[in-house]
Amino acid sequence: MTNDNVVPRHWWRDLRLVAHQVKYEQMAFWINRVGAVFTVGFSVVFLVMLGLSAGNQRNASLGDVRLVQYYVPGFIAYGVMAAGFTTLAITIVVRRETGLLKRLRLSPLPTWVLITSIFLSTLMVALAQVAVLIVIGRFAYQVPFPSSWPALLVAVLVGIVSFSAMGIAISCAVPNQETAGPVTSIVFFILLFLAGLWFPLPPGSGLAKFSNYLPVRHLMTAMDRSFQIPRGTSPWAWDDLLVVALWGIGATLISLRRFRWSPRRS
Repeated sequence: MTNDNVVPRHWWRDLRLVAHQVKYEQMAFWINRVGAVFTVGFSVVFLVMLGLSAGNQRNASLGDVRLVQYYVPGFIAYGVMAAGFTTLAITIVVRRETGLLKRLRLSPLPTWVLITSIFLSTLMVALAQVAVLIVIGRFAYQVPFPSSWPALLVAVLVGIVSFSAMGIAISCAVPNQETAGPVTSIVFFILLFLAGLWFPLPPGSGLAKFSNYLPVRHLMTAMDRSFQIPRGTSPWAWDDLLVVALWGIGATLISLRRFRWSPRRS
C-alpha cells in the first residue's frame, strides 16, 4: 500500500472533538450546583475556619512558620486529591451503574477522547480550587505566594494524574452508586487524618512514619516545599513526587485489569 492511499489524519479535528467533550464534562459538573459547591467550596470553608482558629500561631517544627501557612498548601493538596480521587470515583460509579458509561463506550466517540476529556475536566476543577485557595491565603491571611510556581505546577500535575488513577481504581471496588459517596469519603478522610492535614505531625512520631507509606502525605509535602515549608528547603520534592507517581502507576495497573464499562447489576 502506498502513502497515497492513506487518509491523512486531521489532528485538529481530534482536538475539536476533545474540546467539545471537555465542554460537556464541565457543563455536567457545574450544572450540579450542590455537588460543584461542595467540591470546590469544601476546601475553602475548612481553610477559612482553620485559618481563623490558628490566627498567628507558629510551629517550631515547620521552621517557625505560621500555622495558616501550613494549611494553605495542605488544602491545595486536598483540592487536587478531592477532584482526582473522590469526585472522579463517584462520577465513574454513577455513570457506570446508570448505563451512561456503556452508552458512551458504544457511541462513535473514541475511547481515548472520552478518557482525555474526563482527565482534562478534572484538571480544570483542580486548578480552579488551587487558584481560589492561593488567592484566599494571600489576601485574607497574608500567606506568601509559592516560592516556585513551576514546582507547584509540577506537583499539581503529578497529583491530579496519580489520584485520578487511584479514583478510577477505587471505583472498580465500589458495587453501586448508593455506596460510592460513603466509601470514597471514608477512605479519603482517614487518609487525610493519617497524613496530618488538620495538624502538623511531629517529626519522627509513629504516625509520621506510617503516613510516609501513603501518597497523601507525600503530595502534601511536595505542596509544602513549593512554598518552602519548612524554611530554607528546596521547592522541588522529587522523592515525594516519585512516591505519588508510583502509587498512580500501581492504580493504573489495577484499573486496566478491573475496570468495567457495564453496570454490575447486569
